[in-house]
Amino acid sequence: MIGSQRADRPRGGRMTIARSRGAASGLLLVLLGIWGALIPFIGPNFDFAFTPDQPWIWTTGRGWLEVLPGVVTVIGGLLLLTSRNRATAMLGGWLTVAGGAWFVIGRALAGPLGLGDAGAPVAADETKRVWLDLTYFYGLGALIIFLGALALGRVSVRSVRDVEYVNRAAVVDTPAHTGPVPVTHTSPAGATTPVGDTPTEVIDSRQEQPAPRRRGLRSLFRGRRDRTLAHH
Repeated sequence: MIGSQRADRPRGGRMTIARSRGAASGLLLVLLGIWGALIPFIGPNFDFAFTPDQPWIWTTGRGWLEVLPGVVTVIGGLLLLTSRNRATAMLGGWLTVAGGAWFVIGRALAGPLGLGDAGAPVAADETKRVWLDLTYFYGLGALIIFLGALALGRVSVRSVRDVEYVNRAAVVDTPAHTGPVPVTHTSPAGATTPVGDTPTEVIDSRQEQPAPRRRGLRSLFRGRRDRTLAHH
């Protein structure tokens, strides 16, 4: 009995999570990825750019060091935002962490790897130079890494809310009647039933059977008295 109850009890899937687990982090990461991929092309319009300070100019350095990590971050953020599978959401989190890390270390590795140059910050003072470095590369990458790691921590832990979410979904998907439906074959009025073709009915074996009537001590003595009178 205990084993059957445990088998019928819905169990929360370990890979199923609510979509809200990574929604907030995923949305922020998508916005940051779009910023990182587009700012080198639209920044020159606001006098906030690296050389060449002209809008919508494609260079190898911009492609490898800004567009690529931005696109990777957007893809990872979308996976976190829309996925209900734990493994897929974790893949999205790791993609965002990789994109943020490349924003941070990409400029240092661009020369040895021959990936081009991101250019020099177009700034008249040191304060603007620092802001350009932070918003284009180092600060942007660090923020993406932080949000990606935060999202990974949330989706990697199987919490009580995850189990309750899966159990509610299992209860909604369970049909109201799972046993066999009784089927009765009847003949039309006035028709004769051939020999061997009798009405049949499928009875569910799990239907409740009437409990046997208990016999008390008085009924036992009464039965013996009746048998004695019948014998005489």
